[in-house]
Amino acid sequence: MSVTRFLLSENDLPTTWYNVVPDLPKGLPPMLHPGTREPITPADLEPLFPQALIEQEFSTERDIDIPGAVLDVYRQWRPSPLVRAHRLEKALQTPARIYFKYEGVSPAGSHKPNTAVPQAYYNKREGVQKLTTETGAGQWGSSLALACSYFGLECAVYMVRVSYDQKPYRRALMETFGAGVTASPSPLTEAGRAALAADPNSTGSLGLAISEAVEAALNSGGTAKYALGSVLNLVLMHQTIVGQEALRQLELADDYPDVVIGAAGGGSNFAGLALPFLRRQFDGEPAVRLIAVEPASCPSLTQGTYEYDFGDTAGMTPLTKMHTLGHDFRPPAIHAGGLRYHGMAPIVSALKDIDLLEARAVPQLACFEAGVQFARAEGIVPAPESTHAVRVAIDEALECRAAGRSRTIVFSLSGHGHFDMQAYLDYFAGELTD
Repeated sequence: MSVTRFLLSENDLPTTWYNVVPDLPKGLPPMLHPGTREPITPADLEPLFPQALIEQEFSTERDIDIPGAVLDVYRQWRPSPLVRAHRLEKALQTPARIYFKYEGVSPAGSHKPNTAVPQAYYNKREGVQKLTTETGAGQWGSSLALACSYFGLECAVYMVRVSYDQKPYRRALMETFGAGVTASPSPLTEAGRAALAADPNSTGSLGLAISEAVEAALNSGGTAKYALGSVLNLVLMHQTIVGQEALRQLELADDYPDVVIGAAGGGSNFAGLALPFLRRQFDGEPAVRLIAVEPASCPSLTQGTYEYDFGDTAGMTPLTKMHTLGHDFRPPAIHAGGLRYHGMAPIVSALKDIDLLEARAVPQLACFEAGVQFARAEGIVPAPESTHAVRVAIDEALECRAAGRSRTIVFSLSGHGHFDMQAYLDYFAGELTD
């Protein structure tokens, strides 16, 4: 009998996160202060982040211990399953072996709690009372709301207007977990008011929502800090628990990937799966193809410029060297709200710059086509963000069929689409465009 689900016990849960920064062949360009344009110091970040997270952002240690309190929360859904997609393989008539690491089993339905939980924990430990943040599709916002409820913190979420309107049930989930949710741009901040003055019908952007959340934290009188769900080194590090589990599960499958695939907006989902495999390569094992998949309508890795840019629209955040479309880029209102970001994580950008990963941009309609095909074969409806990885996994499998060769494909199914069914209704009605 062929095995479908490769499961680990709670005792197999990784106890450290992997920090790739000390392994980067060319290092990582420093963040720059938005005012002086000089390299950021840890003290510069203290108004926004607790000391423990600042230390992680600047750490040169390869392995960072996961606190026991964080592991206790992780155990509610981790380790997550690695699944052999037998039915999809059969539907595609491919000799490829396809596996997906399923992160939709978390209480918030995605990979985002992997970093939301430690961020809330470290803030609570240092006496912070409230966290502010932004969210696109709502996966990050609902994850931080969940984590804040676990640790007794207030949570204020600025949700990109187009997603606020598209995804009311994701908004309801955040409110159920106790968060306050505000559509961005909003009249509550200078950044929001300026955007509304320029365009009263603005659909918003992640960059603008970041500006509002940062401004709210800075104006809190020291009671609030800011939390970010992607891009930062520390966030990508927290997500590496995904790839570490996958490595152990592939040992159970007696298999190893030829290609690893993940959707990439800011980069944390892709990096969480891919970086532990890259670590093996740095340690002398054979290289694996790593493919970061982004929307064709927001192609920072494939068409952006590798340069210093702000992480937000208003220019309040430090500048980082990344592949960027420009911090004033206004992305189209695609349903994959978590991928509607102008820039890519500095770590992912640096790896792309030295050709240690591939980048691929795919259009919205092709992604939903793949999502529907996957759902009908495997019984899981992918989040719109996750359909990007599904699309490329299917494309790779079809190439194997055409060439008559077997390859092992592993991709991240970063979340389920149960709160995104309007997107599928729009697709079936022919109302989506590329």
